[in-house]
Amino acid sequence: MRVLIAGFQHETNTFAPSRADWAAFNRGDGFPAFSTGAAMQQTMTGINIPIAGFIDYAQSQGWQLKPSAWAGASPSAHVTEEAFEKISAAITGDARPLDFDAIYLDLHGAAVAEHLDDCEGELVARLRAIVGPLIPIVVSLDSHANVTEKLIQLADAVTCYRTYPHIDMADTGKRAGQLLNERLKRGARQLASFKRLPFIIALNAQSTMMEPNASFTKRLVSHDNIEKSSVNFATGFPAADFAECGPTLWAYGEQAHAVVQKFYDDLMTHRADWRIVVQPAAQAVQQAIELAQQDNSIGPVVIADTQDNPGAGGDSNTTGMLHALFDAGAGLKFPQQVALGLLSDPQTALAAHQAGVGAVLNIGIGKSVDTGWQGMSEAPVERAWTVKKVSDGVVTLEGPMMRGLTVHLGPCATLEAEGIQVCVMSGKKQMLDKELYRFLGIQPEQMKILVNKSSVHFRAAFAPIASHILVAKAPGPMAANPADLPWKHLPAHVDRQP
Repeated sequence: MRVLIAGFQHETNTFAPSRADWAAFNRGDGFPAFSTGAAMQQTMTGINIPIAGFIDYAQSQGWQLKPSAWAGASPSAHVTEEAFEKISAAITGDARPLDFDAIYLDLHGAAVAEHLDDCEGELVARLRAIVGPLIPIVVSLDSHANVTEKLIQLADAVTCYRTYPHIDMADTGKRAGQLLNERLKRGARQLASFKRLPFIIALNAQSTMMEPNASFTKRLVSHDNIEKSSVNFATGFPAADFAECGPTLWAYGEQAHAVVQKFYDDLMTHRADWRIVVQPAAQAVQQAIELAQQDNSIGPVVIADTQDNPGAGGDSNTTGMLHALFDAGAGLKFPQQVALGLLSDPQTALAAHQAGVGAVLNIGIGKSVDTGWQGMSEAPVERAWTVKKVSDGVVTLEGPMMRGLTVHLGPCATLEAEGIQVCVMSGKKQMLDKELYRFLGIQPEQMKILVNKSSVHFRAAFAPIASHILVAKAPGPMAANPADLPWKHLPAHVDRQP
């Protein structure tokens, strides 16, 4: 058995300010840089991403692998036409010799290009046109996928993550391998049933570490383990303005329709449970200060700066939360025990490197950006910043999500003013791993307040050490409430919140 393996990962926020060009897929900050052939397989092996799980499973079955190309870029606005076409050409070019028995694709499921609403569906369509109807194509997706009918119709089997934070990425790749094995043994595709929910779920409400998704996913997985129906629930990425944005359910087998209807009815009955309230920045900082002063438990109060989440299309450069920290005097109350990370500011990071540790920079850090839906964000924060530490930005992650992945963030530095420390990077990476503080000299367990530019992924690494977790909204490109976005293409019958 020989399997062509390839991957394409991008989560597109069509309301965000910055697009994913070809260079974004080659930087290696949020994801491994674009790679092909044997080098791709070697790079992907042994880390917690889907293709690595598939590789391990395939090798356990004695399958031969034909590694094609893998491309990933940090979430942003649209993938440029050039970038998508280069990635598609690399994968489809490797498929044309037809020297394999099956295809596995490690996809995200929420990629929108300048010229295509459904990148994943289009990629599978191009491959299907090459290989014909008989060669199996199996796909793994992120649970934030905006799954389309086109993808379900063209692929033999599709599965997605069952955790958010995504600690089961490699496990999902393994499950895709098992689905492929079952497909090969049957010799034919199974009947698929697919249903879309008529509402959008906010990102912060989707976590499987919290209700209602903790219980819902537990019921779904329990049912699947017993009935073997391959049922899947993708909560969707709630900032892609096209007709098929939103949560979906699908399953395979003779009972697929009944299974999908059962979980659809469950979600519709309890839809109000999926609504959330997120507090303003100043209110969250004030609450964090009070908790840090009053609570005798060990561990920091962690605040999620959710609307500038670089894992959801933000550029990790807005300053609303930083202004709120200074306005409240957080660093004066807890000197050297308040930190924010990671702030993307390449010019400041370079200036810190040139000045050296101990230097004082009288500059503004961060950026005022057009959020795309609520006007401009706050101005840069002007202070006398002391350079505390510098780094080349090469970091190997050790947390539950992407353990084993080495990211390349470019020149990075820790700057301090009035007792507040800010971790500044040149690249773009969500704060989802404690190593992303430690490499810049900050021990997160010893802090009183941490502000993480993240929505949910930080919980996997930081919930075990946090005394409290708060979610705050300062102006940024990723709306905490999807109803705030200026939708143009979402169908009228789809509610902007549950």
